[in-house]
Amino acid sequence: MRDSDYDIKHPRKKFQKTERVPPKGYHCSNDFFEDMFMDKDMIWMGQNTNHLHGDIIADAMASCVKKKEYCKYPPPEGFSELKQLILDDLGFKDLDVLLNAGATESLYLCMQALLEKEDNVILSDPGYFIIGDFANRFAGEVRYVSIYNEKYNYKLTPELVRQNMDENTRMIILIDPLNPLGSCYTEDELKEFAQMAIENNMYLLHDITYRDFSRKHFLVENYAPGQTLTIYSFSKIFGMAGLRMGGVVASKPLVDVLKNAVVNDLGVNIVAQYGAMAGLKTKSEWIDDIKETTFHNQKLIKEMIDKIDGAFLPVYPSDANMMVIDLYGTGINPKDMSNYLIKKEIFTREGEYTSELFGDRYLRVSFSIPTKDVEKFCEEFPKAVEALRTN
Repeated sequence: MRDSDYDIKHPRKKFQKTERVPPKGYHCSNDFFEDMFMDKDMIWMGQNTNHLHGDIIADAMASCVKKKEYCKYPPPEGFSELKQLILDDLGFKDLDVLLNAGATESLYLCMQALLEKEDNVILSDPGYFIIGDFANRFAGEVRYVSIYNEKYNYKLTPELVRQNMDENTRMIILIDPLNPLGSCYTEDELKEFAQMAIENNMYLLHDITYRDFSRKHFLVENYAPGQTLTIYSFSKIFGMAGLRMGGVVASKPLVDVLKNAVVNDLGVNIVAQYGAMAGLKTKSEWIDDIKETTFHNQKLIKEMIDKIDGAFLPVYPSDANMMVIDLYGTGINPKDMSNYLIKKEIFTREGEYTSELFGDRYLRVSFSIPTKDVEKFCEEFPKAVEALRTN
């Protein structure tokens, strides 16, 4: 029976989430994001989204809509062709793909299906805190490991994992490249993580959302088969963030367990699936242009930051489509910087969104946007530093 003082009209929250404090003047974060979305002049550097695509993916989705394919339910586990295209893209064979409404849902299913209260999970700080929120619901403890240090090359190292793991560690979470820093793992590092997982009966969750922006990337599934969960996203390199499309790639036994946790038994967005197939089939036609633009854009940011006293880029070049600008030496609070830039029609993100320990040090900016918009950012940022330093 429930406690006698249980208030059915005002129930207690069952789960905890990292608090998202909206900027001053907003009742809640959703109101803030809606304002950002509705402002069509806003330069979008705050959510790591990709705005560099032509019409190939859009045309495929428009055709699907025009034919009214959306009137029918898709296959509940997704189109077989799409799943095979994902495996081909990664170079995997004899694995399974579970499609979901974005990589975020994939992360949730992995935590729900595989973690128990006696388990603990290792995650970096800075990192993508939504993963930690999910893990906290099902594991006994999430161990956030500080990695904001040049000594560790701003990423979770095998040495750091050894220092923080014990017999109850069930999962190591590798965000690769890392949101928000853009650091990326070497093949030797992944092999070492794989060996640790094999020897200690642990899962490796390999979130490769930003993989295609990197200079060189490796897949830990190749070194720890059957213990790896590869998180695949269409939000970033494919530019489909608003369509909520992603998946988990893993061994068939692992995917079978994840399927039992699925809520969306009627399948994922059919329009997005057509766009995803078109994107995968034509990837070789457009990916080099997008990577060339993003590397050029971050070079412009680097050249601008190098001229500002007290500011620096912890990771450069970034192997993702975002980086952080450390403002600690300028004496400027990243939230003040973010608020100032919004008034200039530039949306960026303060560090507290991705770090409890270091969020007051840096601003995160993404640069998979047209170069003219990055040039405007590079023009306005030094002015913002001067204005905020004066205040």
